[in-house]
Amino acid sequence: MTERQITNFSISSNEPIKLDIEHTVVENDPRIWSNTKKTAILFIISGASMFAGLAGNIQNPANAQIQQQLHASSGDISLSLSLFILVQGMFPVIWSAISEIKGRKLVYLLSIGLFIIGSAIVAVSRTIGLVIGMRIVQAAGSSAVFAIGAATLADIYESHQRGSMMGVYYSAPLLGPSLGPIFGGALTQGLSWRAVFWFLVIWGGIIFLAFLFLFKDTFRKERSTTYQNVLNSRLREQQSAEANDESRNISKSEVGGEKQTTSKDIEAQRTVIPAPAIKDIKLSMADVNPFPAYFSIVSRKNNFALLTASGLTFAFGFSIPYTCARTLSMYYDYDALKTGLVLLSYGVGCVAGSILGGRWSDRTLARLKAANGGVSFPEMRLESTKIAMLWLPPSVIGYAWVCQERVNVCAVCVMLFLAGFLSIWIYTSTLAYIVDANTGRSSMAVAANSSFRGLFAFVAAEIAVPLQDAIGDGGLYTLWACLTVVIECMILLVLYKGRNWREASVEREKQKLDAK
Repeated sequence: MTERQITNFSISSNEPIKLDIEHTVVENDPRIWSNTKKTAILFIISGASMFAGLAGNIQNPANAQIQQQLHASSGDISLSLSLFILVQGMFPVIWSAISEIKGRKLVYLLSIGLFIIGSAIVAVSRTIGLVIGMRIVQAAGSSAVFAIGAATLADIYESHQRGSMMGVYYSAPLLGPSLGPIFGGALTQGLSWRAVFWFLVIWGGIIFLAFLFLFKDTFRKERSTTYQNVLNSRLREQQSAEANDESRNISKSEVGGEKQTTSKDIEAQRTVIPAPAIKDIKLSMADVNPFPAYFSIVSRKNNFALLTASGLTFAFGFSIPYTCARTLSMYYDYDALKTGLVLLSYGVGCVAGSILGGRWSDRTLARLKAANGGVSFPEMRLESTKIAMLWLPPSVIGYAWVCQERVNVCAVCVMLFLAGFLSIWIYTSTLAYIVDANTGRSSMAVAANSSFRGLFAFVAAEIAVPLQDAIGDGGLYTLWACLTVVIECMILLVLYKGRNWREASVEREKQKLDAK
């Protein structure tokens, strides 16, 4: 970049360019695309998230056949499941960093391609070791949509629409725990366990083609906090290198990235590098280290509390179909297909809770914003969770003891529906909050959420069966009911204290940038 080019964008005005980074003017703004185009994108990423959800559960009905044919132990089978959910939770941090430089579309194509390769190799595996290894590859490939799927919705929808759209988007992977056993059971009984993974190859191929031909990238560099921060650093380095140029005397604020302001509204304000600078400097993956951004998000008190609550909620949702399948098999003598049909009640509850909870979340935000003189902040959205908080712990206790007492399966279905509906009603609002409260870095925020989910679900998968055997469904899910109370307390803490925590964190981060 020449001195003239730097001067053109840095001293064309006396003030730094202060824009709402979420509404920075960009070419072909995804926010103003047609509703048809946005809906198509929503359905594509929902389809991708559905196979990501299926992949974690579809193996369950085939486990006995895999164990027999590959001479595996029950520990090997458990490891293939728990490692899958752990990697699926942790790997989005890497995909998120790549998407902040290379865009969303490339990451979708790379990750789904990796998922297809992993699925195909599992389908032809002759050893359990290869199955475990390729299940890890599958998990890495399927994980991207969980991080950048929500970020894609943030790219195309305004904040007041995101709750509803998040509800629709997140309802797709929620079908995995219920549809997975049905598909897996039918394919295993009708063909073999290998057919399960060939099914995933075919589905992955369809989604890959949809992204290749129908999806247009929604990422805009000007609206990425991560990209802007890296670009600021590169611009400062270029100035320092030009020791004898007058550009050496240009202040950091004129370069365009040091002075920032904050807003009390839901969208934070910050200085934005103009488009000419972005076109003149090309960044690579070497410029992006995902871990400082990750730890910056996790270090905020409001984020840490909500991420912990989100992780525990997901762990509960992962544990309940896993242990319910064992209960139905051991005490109700149900085969894989019947088990899947019972678990469908849980999946339907999750989908209903996701869609209705998302809409209620948006409605609550709009109502509170209007009552506050048109000014909103992310914590307002969490008010929508209160109605579900009252009923979730009793529903979990009810599920615990209808299973423990082996009552009619209809009662089990009712309690599964309520547990799924109420837990996901809460989860949808917390996910939308995590996006809203981390303006300009939504993909990394959702990646952080995925890492907490994966970690807690991994622990839940490892301890669920021993606890179920030791204290029964009654004891296990009474403990979970107590944990749901802890989850609700964390959410209420963020509702009432989160705004102060968040604004204090933003101010500290601003001071650190100004000191550089």
